[in-house]
This record gives sequence, structure tokens and C-alpha cells, in this order.
Amino acid sequence: MLLGLAFLIFLVFSSFENVLFFGLLDVVLQNQYFAVGMLFVHNILVISLILLAMTFYVNLVLNFFKKRKYELVVLEHPRTFALVFTVMIVFLSILRGSTLISGAVSVDALPFIILMSTPIGIVEGYGIYLTIKKTLGRELTMKNLAFIYGIFLVAAIMEVGFINLLGSFS
Repeated sequence: MLLGLAFLIFLVFSSFENVLFFGLLDVVLQNQYFAVGMLFVHNILVISLILLAMTFYVNLVLNFFKKRKYELVVLEHPRTFALVFTVMIVFLSILRGSTLISGAVSVDALPFIILMSTPIGIVEGYGIYLTIKKTLGRELTMKNLAFIYGIFLVAAIMEVGFINLLGSFS
């Protein structure tokens, strides 16, 4: 129960962080080191929230649900669920990124945004996939968590590099 309450509290905090992050994005991107740090912290907060939610789910299913076929399907097939969840999160992230350009989803610019976001999406998607798979499979260790956070540091560096590359073309 405390894990679920902590998840809800951090979900509210992450909402405020998200508004603040996207509100300050123009200022943040002026300094490359600060931008990498902010993107890394933002990604770590997001992945930690996913980790907390999946841990809550695992504990809820294992401790409060009857051990029947349908209750355990996600825990018995963590790879499949992690893949589906990752694709959904990466797709929503790309749509959210496309709104930063014009304030709305631009269908004309979407192929270009998807093309430019693909390398970052692959790296971040791999980190999300590993987090969910390891959490649902009850295999998450500190070493795995450090590796996952390292993936998101690489993704933040790549993202700032691509933003600077895009800025040089415009």
C-alpha cells in the first residue's frame, strides 16, 4: 500500500517537473552541459516512475491476487509486456516531441521527427525495455539499475547532440 501511495505522490511531482522542464527547455538548451544534465535527470525521473509502478504491480499481483492464469500473465511473459509497453511509450514520446515545434502534432513534420528521433528512441526504448523486463522478471539489481541509468546518460548526450545538429541546419 505504501508503494502505491509513493507512486501516486511521485506521479504528481513528475507532472509538475514535466511542465517545468518543457517550459524551461529553450533556456536549458543554451548550455550543452546543463542540457545534458537536465535531460538525464528528466529521463531518470521518468524511468524511476516506471520502475516504481512496475514494482507496485508485481507486489500487488504476488501478494493480493489469487494465483490464477490471467492474473499472472504479465509476470509470466515480461518480455512481451515490456516490448509492447516500450513501443507505446516511445511512440507517445515522439508525438510529444513533435508538439514542441508547432504546439500541435504536425503530420507533415512527423516523418522527419520520427527519422531524427529513431536513434534516441532506440537507446531510450532499450532502457525502458530493460527496466520493465527486469522489474517484472524480479531480476533487477543495483548493477542492472546502474547500467540502465548509464543508457539514459548516453541518450541524453545523443539528444543534446541531435538538437545542436538540428539547430545548425536551421
